[in-house]
Amino acid sequence: MADGAILLAGGSGSRMKGAVSDKVLVRLFGLPVILHSFRAFLRSGAVGEIVFVCRDDAQMSKIKSAIKRHFPKSSKKLSVFYVYGGKERGDSVINGLEALSDKQGLAFIHDGARPMLRAENILRLGEIARRDGAAVLASRVVDTVKRLSKASLSLSKCELEDLDRSRLWAMQTPQVFRAGAILKAYKAAKRAKLALTDDVAAASSAGIAVSIVENEFANPKITVPEDLAYIEFLKKGKK
Repeated sequence: MADGAILLAGGSGSRMKGAVSDKVLVRLFGLPVILHSFRAFLRSGAVGEIVFVCRDDAQMSKIKSAIKRHFPKSSKKLSVFYVYGGKERGDSVINGLEALSDKQGLAFIHDGARPMLRAENILRLGEIARRDGAAVLASRVVDTVKRLSKASLSLSKCELEDLDRSRLWAMQTPQVFRAGAILKAYKAAKRAKLALTDDVAAASSAGIAVSIVENEFANPKITVPEDLAYIEFLKKGKK
C-alpha cells in the first residue's frame, strides 16, 4: 500500500489583514512556509506521494517553481501532484484525497500553514494510524476553558459553565486515516450538509474512532500576522 500526504495550500487568509499576499508562500528562513511541511514529509520517508491542494494557477505555479528550486532531487523519493481546492475546506480535502493513487493506503492531511511539523511526529502518526486505522496530532489544553451557558451575542454578565480540562485536547494536523475511508466519510458528510471543523469531525460523523498522538512540540498555525513572528522565534530556538 502506498501512503500519501495532502498539503492544503488554499484558504482565503482573511485574518492576515493584508499583511502578506499568501501566508503559505511567505518566506520563513529561506523557504516558503508550506515547503517546511514538504521538507518534513520528505525527511520522514513516510509517504510515496504528496498532493498540493492549491487556490489558483498563480499559487500552483509558485509552489512548483519553489520545489524545483529548493528540492530539485525530491522526485527521486516521491511523486508530487497538484489539484485545485474547492469552495469549502472539505471540498479541498476531497479533491486531494481523490488524487491519491492508493485509497487503501494512509492519507496524512495537513494544513500548509503549520510549518513546525516534525518528521518524527509524521512517523509516530503513521505507526499509530496503521495499527488503529486513524490518528491525529494533538496537544493537551492547559488553560481553564469556560463555555457560555447558552448561545448569546452578548458577552456582558454571562453565565459560564466549567469544562473538565482533563478531557480537552487541541486538534492539530496532520490528521491521518485510510484514504478510502475518510474520502467516503467526507462525501457522506457533504451529502448530509454537515458543518465540519476538521478531518476528525468528518471521521466521527462516519463512526471512525481516532487515536490521539500527543505532540510534545509547538505546532502553531499561521492565522494572524503575529503568528509569523512567533513561529520565527520558535524556529530560531529549535536550531
